[in-house]
Amino acid sequence: MKKFLDENFLLRTDTARELYHKHAAGMPVIDYHCHLDPAMIANNRQFDNLGQIWLEGDHYKWRAMRANGIDERFCTGQDVSGWEKFEKWAETVPYTMRNPLYHWTHLELRRAFGVDTILNPATAKEIFDKCTAQLRTPEYSARGLMKKFNVRVVCTTDDPVDSLEHHIALQKEGFDIKVLPTWRPDRAMTVEDPAAYRQYLEKLSAVSGVNIRSYNDLLAALQIRHDYFASVGCKLSDHGSEEFFAENFSPSEVETIFNKVFSGNRLSPDEIVVLKSALMTEGAKMDHAAGWTQQFHYGAIRNNNTRLFRQVGADTGFDSIGDLNVAKNLSKFLDRLDTTNQLAKTILYNLNPRDNDLIATMIGNFQDGSVAGKMQFGSSWWFLDQKYGMEAQMNSLSSHGLLSRFVGMLTDSRSFLSYPRHEYFRRILCNLLGNDVENGELPVSELPFLGQLVENVCYNNARTFFGF
Repeated sequence: MKKFLDENFLLRTDTARELYHKHAAGMPVIDYHCHLDPAMIANNRQFDNLGQIWLEGDHYKWRAMRANGIDERFCTGQDVSGWEKFEKWAETVPYTMRNPLYHWTHLELRRAFGVDTILNPATAKEIFDKCTAQLRTPEYSARGLMKKFNVRVVCTTDDPVDSLEHHIALQKEGFDIKVLPTWRPDRAMTVEDPAAYRQYLEKLSAVSGVNIRSYNDLLAALQIRHDYFASVGCKLSDHGSEEFFAENFSPSEVETIFNKVFSGNRLSPDEIVVLKSALMTEGAKMDHAAGWTQQFHYGAIRNNNTRLFRQVGADTGFDSIGDLNVAKNLSKFLDRLDTTNQLAKTILYNLNPRDNDLIATMIGNFQDGSVAGKMQFGSSWWFLDQKYGMEAQMNSLSSHGLLSRFVGMLTDSRSFLSYPRHEYFRRILCNLLGNDVENGELPVSELPFLGQLVENVCYNNARTFFGF
């Protein structure tokens, strides 16, 4: 019987172990998509206790706790101490067996704190006290944790109206880990609520210096902010759209629709699609002109529970996988840009696993030889960033494209303790390749190349692809 979480965790063959320990384990981390708060990095936040750093903003854990019958106040409540929340999480952990949270929890305890005790109600206080004591030392500040996990680059997720003051402060200070912004213009496309949209446009007007009164004004304001983001080192955009929008449109039609929503009138479903199609297309052209990589995280149905959404807000664990048909619109969107040679380097992340082969084959349509891996099948995202999901994503990519050109893993996290997800991914990658060698499906004579492939997917490909 194998020991839980030993040095060969998830590595089933000698070849997998060689690939991981010699080539993957020591590679630095590029976390090119996350939701860390740049203010916490700039201010070098020191966390008060383990409950705070682990449960503050972690909707993965909140979902598990709710499923285990834990009251909402121990998830998102403001009147409960860090220890009380952690105690309820420890009560839940034994019930997460076979959920990736069980692996992540114990990987984080071991890699961050050197704790190899299994977390459960009986061990909770001992673990809480030991980790909390470490968290109160300088080595366990926000920056200290990033250095501990050998992080070289972090790309946060930022709205066009954000000041980026913390990114600028870190750059002026000379912090040796790159902390770069990512352009996330979702709110500029959220036209369903005219009043809220008008409020957002007023903020965009203020920061851009453009008095937005027309669709062309909106594009001008976005371009100014896009240029500003580039000046602060931004190299990526990201879009959290439920689907792709590729309806045909004319400038006059878009202007009429914009004027309608700007005047406070609700748009019809068809008008929403036309306006979003125009904005998505124009934004993609800006990305291409700037030499950025565009990312699309699609397929989530968000805020499904109206009662609890009203109680605790968005991004609190009430989202799920959607089942929209996307192939035709995605193809049309990419082709529209490619036709005018304005298709930027692109990463596509699907949330529904049924789309794995769809995405893996779609990106092949728009590889043009200009950049190795110009079109990327993004790493397993959200509900799929677990062992089964990662294996399925890499198998689809391998079957229809080039795994060797993959830009690898990211955390997509709000936590400074999430970096072991990179280790988790690397072990799964090495195990897949190791199995193929041991089964005679890949030649053992090519182990040196496979070692380089592992290093590239873990780190080198992302560094080259994004130009970090």
